[in-house]
Amino acid sequence: MENKHVGYLLLALSIVIIFIIFLFNNAMKSIIINQCGPIHGPTCEMNDNVNQQTYLSFGIVAILIIASVVLITTKPKEKIIVKRIKEKIPKKQFNVEGLRKEDKQVFDLIRESKTIFQADLTDKLGFGKAKMSRILDRLENRELIERKRRGMTNVVILRE
Repeated sequence: MENKHVGYLLLALSIVIIFIIFLFNNAMKSIIINQCGPIHGPTCEMNDNVNQQTYLSFGIVAILIIASVVLITTKPKEKIIVKRIKEKIPKKQFNVEGLRKEDKQVFDLIRESKTIFQADLTDKLGFGKAKMSRILDRLENRELIERKRRGMTNVVILRE
């Protein structure tokens, strides 16, 4: 339920309570007049007690009315819709001048897949493990790639 609806409901409830307070106050005053009227008159202590209870009741109703006005006048929570916009990150230009033919082959394969296991590179290109390690060492020294240990093998990724 929206805050505004709760506020209106609370305001209506406050009005009903005010009506009940007036009825109760009139009933108590008539009882006091019948009981204390001839003996004590208007200075009876029960009059003071009824007045105190009435003021307390009106104070509580005033708090309810203030709360309802606050609920009615506050804005409801707005739904925030967040759309993520993918920014086009310019592709990093890699300096591949001066690389050997095998180095370029390996680098192109890594660039296509972005992430690849070292063992997969060895299988796809048909190089030996030692030769692949030397090629990857040269690419890593030029800060073109990065190797990360994953279990028994390495994952080769492009360096950002």
